[in-house]
Amino acid sequence: MTSATPTVATAENATTEATVPDGRAVEEASDQLPAIDAPENLAPEDARQLSKTLFDRLTVLEEGTHEYQYVRNTLIEINLTLVRYSARRFRSRGDDMEDIVQVGTIGLIKAIDRFDLSREVEFTTFAIPYVVGEIKRFFRDTTWDVRVPRRLQEMRMDLARANDKLTSRLGRSPRVSELAEHLGVTEEEVVEGQVAANGYNSSSLDATVNDEEGEASLADVLGECDGAMDLVEDFHALKPLLAQLSDRDRKILEMRFGDEMTQAQIGEHLGLSQMHVSRLLSRSLSALREGMLAGS
Repeated sequence: MTSATPTVATAENATTEATVPDGRAVEEASDQLPAIDAPENLAPEDARQLSKTLFDRLTVLEEGTHEYQYVRNTLIEINLTLVRYSARRFRSRGDDMEDIVQVGTIGLIKAIDRFDLSREVEFTTFAIPYVVGEIKRFFRDTTWDVRVPRRLQEMRMDLARANDKLTSRLGRSPRVSELAEHLGVTEEEVVEGQVAANGYNSSSLDATVNDEEGEASLADVLGECDGAMDLVEDFHALKPLLAQLSDRDRKILEMRFGDEMTQAQIGEHLGLSQMHVSRLLSRSLSALREGMLAGS
């Protein structure tokens, strides 16, 4: 299949025009800047040859001038096919291809600004790693629902590859120690990476789930923290300390905090003054507090 034959003219709108046949190099006078009417129709071989001509011109032009910007922009336009070619590798991600192409174009621009003809390397060979790298960076920085350090993002990918390889070799899911040995890291780093991987995808609290009673929102079926559970350990530690108190002191504590009686009511019940009850309560509570702190 042959592509359309675009027209190349000078940037100064010169009357002399030259056509670019498929598979042939572009020949331009050294004092002219080629202009492409339809960059998207330029054949790959013509784009490579024209890129060499434009890079030659770019090296002698002063950065910031109109001619420099024109040559640089033309290089971007005629090499956008490299971006679209690289972006096709990521179409299964489900993201908008236009967004991926725009991100890849940033990589193309970086490659153009850093390319050096003296290296004797094809521009396509030099540019594609920049384009692909920029797209991968885009996915790495934007697809995580919870932002985690780059080190842990890379650990997640290493763990995924290691898990697949070891599962195939062992016939079962690998243990943390086996993953650590395979990757040459500590078990703590493996666990940290596994925990961080949970931040890649998150579920909305409004998401629909199925339970025994039918469909419900995720928020409706999630358990809640019971504050009373935190007291179980405290009660367990407090029990032997209460046993060390006298019967009267335990009775006062029971009436004050169990029956919610006032100090005056406790005093009247035991035949003691309110001041005496207050001193007994303070002494008992101080002893319990010291015992709890010592135990912790």
